[in-house]
Amino acid sequence: MLARAALTVVAVLAVSLLLQLVLVSGLQGRAKQQRAFDRYRGALAEGVAPIGPTNDGRELAPGTGLAFLEIPSIGLRQVVGEGTRGVDLMCGPGHRRDTPLPGQVGTSVILGRQSTFGAPFSRIDELDEGAKIKVTTGQGAFDFLVTGRRLGGDPSPPPLKPGGGRLLLVTSSGSRFMPSGVLRVDADLMTPAVPAAPRVVTAKALPASEQIMGTDPTTLWALALWLQALILLAVGAIWSWFRWGPAQAWVVFLPPVALVGLFAAGEVAHLLPNLV
Repeated sequence: MLARAALTVVAVLAVSLLLQLVLVSGLQGRAKQQRAFDRYRGALAEGVAPIGPTNDGRELAPGTGLAFLEIPSIGLRQVVGEGTRGVDLMCGPGHRRDTPLPGQVGTSVILGRQSTFGAPFSRIDELDEGAKIKVTTGQGAFDFLVTGRRLGGDPSPPPLKPGGGRLLLVTSSGSRFMPSGVLRVDADLMTPAVPAAPRVVTAKALPASEQIMGTDPTTLWALALWLQALILLAVGAIWSWFRWGPAQAWVVFLPPVALVGLFAAGEVAHLLPNLV
């Protein structure tokens, strides 16, 4: 019975993870992005959109909308939130907290997923030199021109001129769900840059979970609980199969097993690198 329960758990997890990554995560990402757009549009209209790492003297909460990113050539329109942990990038592209906002003096870094949760950066590998990018923040609208794409080992762009601004878009490269590296797209600011507020977090202090291809193991406890629940349900399903019969076991246990399997798969998705 235990061997059959173990095989049941593995099968449920495999199917649930496939559904989570291919279908469910995309629906979740689009829903979260729509809510983020509604909130950020309201903040812009009221003139209270954040223009720095703090708001009313308090550090911005993770996921707070900071900018609206538009790339017409690839049909991208996304709200950029604060933070680059995996959970932050489930809502859309994220702004790395140790860099200025887009349009401010310096290089602003935005990370986005290539494959899951709406895959907002799945097509930035199509951006050629001269492609236009528009970013709207609480300080106005800023135009950028793409200067090139680069993979690991490719030369970096020339140093930024004093008082200039640059945008760096980052995602994973390679096949979907099987990244082979990191893709970077550089774009220079064409409109005048605005001053940047001092950063609260420095590059050295940025947690590993917020860095490029970072993972966040802080929710392992939740995965462990869902796996325990799935194991108990699997044992109960196998027992009822022989005790009650196959039809009764399917009717009673299929819905809870499927639901718990999806919750467990969702926790597995939290453990994936933040650019996948």
